[in-house]
Amino acid sequence: MSRPRILVINPNSNTVVTAGLAEALKPLMFSDGPEIQCETLAEGPFGIESQADADGVTMPLRRRVEADNASAAFVIACYSDPGLHVCREATTRPVLGIAECGVLTALTRAETFGVIAIAQRSIRRHLRYLRQMGLADRLAAERPLDMSVAETACGEHTLAKMIAVGRALKDQDGAGAIVMGCAGMARHRKPLEAALGIPVIDPTQAAVTMAIGAVQFAGH
Repeated sequence: MSRPRILVINPNSNTVVTAGLAEALKPLMFSDGPEIQCETLAEGPFGIESQADADGVTMPLRRRVEADNASAAFVIACYSDPGLHVCREATTRPVLGIAECGVLTALTRAETFGVIAIAQRSIRRHLRYLRQMGLADRLAAERPLDMSVAETACGEHTLAKMIAVGRALKDQDGAGAIVMGCAGMARHRKPLEAALGIPVIDPTQAAVTMAIGAVQFAGH
């Protein structure tokens, strides 16, 4: 009998980001657990860095989810959670957004959390989403790296910048946990947590962990 599959969709077209997601999710790939498959949305921009980018992948994501009759759950691996609700309309199976799951996971680890954003212009979009979730009062602060998605995935100095921003969120803003605000940051979670000494949440890992629970308990 084949294992149920969780499809993790990277809505940008940068395959380096997708490869980083697959590497970060390896600890969740159990031999007797669901299969975890990471996929790149070919129609997506090279990086989702604006509201226009996020809006532009909404319907391609819906079509991908709607056409998939094999996956048991879906994860949209972009911190803007693009197309989350319209994708949920397209299927009865779980569809999880990494921003929602990352924030909810952070709240199980600390009273307040901070977010490391890729750029200043991302922050307004993220704050609007937190207000919609009713969780803005738990945010200590959000600070930008002022980098592109591609740079966070493979840039030489990304980790050093993330540590500096993370320390400001912890020491100056009082964040008790840090959420990495871009799927491209996945490979930096462990060294960032070691440097900061507080929980660091990779939102894709958080979302896939929730998806595994939903899939495993679906038949019980």
